[in-house]
Amino acid sequence: MRPDLAQPPVSPAAKQAMEALQSDLVAEIRTLVAGHPVVVVGMGWNPHVRAIRAALDEAKIEHQYREIGNYASKWRERLAIKMWTGWPTFPQVFVRGTFVGGRDLTTAMLKDGTLRAMLDA
Repeated sequence: MRPDLAQPPVSPAAKQAMEALQSDLVAEIRTLVAGHPVVVVGMGWNPHVRAIRAALDEAKIEHQYREIGNYASKWRERLAIKMWTGWPTFPQVFVRGTFVGGRDLTTAMLKDGTLRAMLDA
């Protein structure tokens, strides 16, 4: 298992710099996640983002979508979101305030019913 870098001590200066990186965008995503049952954070041109949004639509699960650039733009902004969640890829899916993963994990949750169960709880 990959060790979580958040566990070792982090210098105050490094912690402050990490928290300041695109803090407005991270705050915006946190507000979206707190205010909506399902949120998908993604990027343009990404087939995995399109696929999970289509799967949610097919399952008739309403979701909020926040796109952050594409392969040619906004990489710094996406990096801040990756640092915040600890997840290396997009899409990033949140259900009832919980980060559940990307396309593969969300698709599995749709298939086995756990995503619907989270929404119904």
